[in-house]
Amino acid sequence: MDLSFIAIVALATVAAGGVTYALFYPLLSGEARAEKRRKEFASPVAARSFDREAQAKAKRGQIAQSLKDIENRENARNKLTLEQRISQAGLSWDRRKFYIVSAALSLGTGLLLYVLSGGPVLGGAGLLIGGFGVPFWFLQHSRNRRLKKFGNEFPNAIDVITRGIKAGLPLNDCLRIVATEAAEPVKTEFRLIIESQTLGLPLSDAVAKLYERMPCAESNFFGIVLAIQQKTGGNLSETLGNLSKVIRERRKMRDKINAVSMEAKASAGIIACLPPAVAIMVYLTSPRYIELLWITQTGKFALVASAIWMLMGVLVMRKMINFNI
Repeated sequence: MDLSFIAIVALATVAAGGVTYALFYPLLSGEARAEKRRKEFASPVAARSFDREAQAKAKRGQIAQSLKDIENRENARNKLTLEQRISQAGLSWDRRKFYIVSAALSLGTGLLLYVLSGGPVLGGAGLLIGGFGVPFWFLQHSRNRRLKKFGNEFPNAIDVITRGIKAGLPLNDCLRIVATEAAEPVKTEFRLIIESQTLGLPLSDAVAKLYERMPCAESNFFGIVLAIQQKTGGNLSETLGNLSKVIRERRKMRDKINAVSMEAKASAGIIACLPPAVAIMVYLTSPRYIELLWITQTGKFALVASAIWMLMGVLVMRKMINFNI
């Protein structure tokens, strides 16, 4: 065989092998993938994090929508009906029973003041006070006392839920534990949440109704946390643990402010009670000296003006020493 032919074949084979090596080696050795990854890491930050920003933007949109829905529900709750006020006070009354009690108080207070004073003016004032003042004051007082008890016990309930979730229990089982073991009124409120879920209401809506029955910041925070977690996910135990810590810190701050402002409250109480106390003591010792205030026209004018100024001073002091946290 001719040597030149063999050389040509050998050179052609070497050339073909070189071309094949040059074309397919980067794919077989992984250099193409490595080069692609190097280009991705060498590209601008905005291009590298496009997907992450898109995901974060979508998540922020979901959170914003959740907060907007919650805000709309809160605006709708500003106007409370009589039934809602009775429910927030923890009473089992209906509208009819409330009106009956109000009418009885109105008649009793009006009759008592009429008998003591002997005049129809104080009797009419007693009708208004007994019919409108005392019942609604009682509802407000019962509501505030129940909200205070709820705020004191609610962090313990959140801690129970947090420990249960960390132990591997489902959230609904943790809520049932609180509904059976917690103190009142937390026990009753969580029992209503469980009953709402049993009737087919979603957990986020059932917890949102908690704020309607207990309008305080603690229940609102709890509803927001669960509503956002239901839509976006996340570590619920850690979130609830932080919520419990925030609620306890708020309570500590509230107690500290009450302790610091107690001196001002005592001073305001003494200043507000001093004029009536002095008037009563003067009447007991020298009735003819002070009775000029309600016998003469000038005295009546001075008495009304003094009462108005005292009321304004009491309201100003009350505004100065009351703090909302």
